[in-house]
Amino acid sequence: MAIERIIIVGGGTAGWMAAAALSRIKAGRAVEITLIESEAIGTVGVGEATIPPFVGFNDLLGIKESEMLAAVGGTFKLGIQFENWGNLGESYIHPFGAYGYSMGGISFHHVWHRMAKAGDKRPIQVFNVETMAAYFGKFARTEDYASEDLPPVNYAYHLDAGRYAAFLRRFAEERGVVRQEGKVADVALDPESGFVTGVTLDDGRQFAGDLFIDCSGFRGLLIEQALKTGYDDWSQHLPCNRAVALPCKRDDGSPPPPFTRATAHSAGWQWQVPLQHRNGNGHVYCSSYMEDQQALDILLGNIAGKPQAEPNWLRFVTGRRKKFWNKNVVALGLAAGFMEPLESTSIHLINTGIDKLISLLSLDGITQVQEDTFNRLTGREYARIRDFLILHYNATQRTDSDFWNYVRTMDVPDTLKEKVEIFRANGQIFREEDELFTETSWAAVMMGQGITMGGHNAMADALDPAKTRTEVDEMERSIRYLVQHMPGHGDYLARYCPAPIAA
Repeated sequence: MAIERIIIVGGGTAGWMAAAALSRIKAGRAVEITLIESEAIGTVGVGEATIPPFVGFNDLLGIKESEMLAAVGGTFKLGIQFENWGNLGESYIHPFGAYGYSMGGISFHHVWHRMAKAGDKRPIQVFNVETMAAYFGKFARTEDYASEDLPPVNYAYHLDAGRYAAFLRRFAEERGVVRQEGKVADVALDPESGFVTGVTLDDGRQFAGDLFIDCSGFRGLLIEQALKTGYDDWSQHLPCNRAVALPCKRDDGSPPPPFTRATAHSAGWQWQVPLQHRNGNGHVYCSSYMEDQQALDILLGNIAGKPQAEPNWLRFVTGRRKKFWNKNVVALGLAAGFMEPLESTSIHLINTGIDKLISLLSLDGITQVQEDTFNRLTGREYARIRDFLILHYNATQRTDSDFWNYVRTMDVPDTLKEKVEIFRANGQIFREEDELFTETSWAAVMMGQGITMGGHNAMADALDPAKTRTEVDEMERSIRYLVQHMPGHGDYLARYCPAPIAA
């Protein structure tokens, strides 16, 4: 059956990202795209930090970066600073770019390890431009200096999720997406195929469709409540199940830092996402080890200014739907699954879900092979991200609370065990097919939290020591030169994308 009517159930970041991307189809085919959302249902709206592939999503839509960032009060993000994860008082940055560059076909951290063994005292962080710029509060884009002998700058954004959804709503509606206000009261299924045929709103209006995108959040109105898809619970490995979010002013008047901060507390961790006009803050925690009031008190004691709203309480179970695409329903965002926002993957998973949907979509109809491929690829992506998140909890030396004793000693998936053991043996990191996180990502977290390389790739020993040192010295000089000549992050924002709301 041809797809002539696409219904998106739910707005928020997921719904409007899907609407904006799918609106591009309308330029070539007569497809009706309807988004149904209710002002009465609040969106979670805490996913305010992104990762570099998100820059490409906006490029693909033809959105002007400076215009979007001004509209959403956005800032730039070079990585994430982790505090108190390996041990209390320790800190490291997981940067978006690579450590150095490969030499003789060997990843740089092997070359660095060989030099360190020979007495070189420089930490690996000095060979990463994003880390050094983040430490000094500096920022520039690659195109601002465009010099071949200087490293590129990899970045993402911090943005106000509510304002970003509103920005995409304007974008999508200008391209023919129709928004309908209302709550879904009933979902109709075809008695033979089990496909969703339409939805009825609480005021009696009915909307028929051929393809449905479920962006209804944790409730999973279509994917779970109507189709009974089932859920894989991952809380034995990712036990945090609560969060409290609270925006605040930056009372000290300091410029926003160009990185997200994730600070570990006694039963979870706190995020700080700096926007132009405020900070986004939240405390993710495990209710088995901490009471709600205690979690709120910790958050209130560790924010940079006066709260700007009432606390927003969230409850969740980490995991994923057993299918992301079931019959003619595709789940995106929280309707598809939830892994806590430790590495800012929530918006990313919406982005890649949309990418896969558009790549697989045929308006001639829905086939089993499309559904199976989408589910296989998305399932693999969730599992790889899950392992990376578990690593942060499991690779710790903290013994100061029952929570950290649990996650430090818990059994972890074999796929993660293998990755850690190989790195311990000789520093090797194998990226599985097209997994999201790079060698530098894995190395940054493992080394940042005390997992050391027992050795390095034997090929690194074959490199000429004098030539290697000269090249590595030049690498460090280039990064230092570039960071010294970058403007401060606050100055860059004021010139490039000043937000009227921040003025």
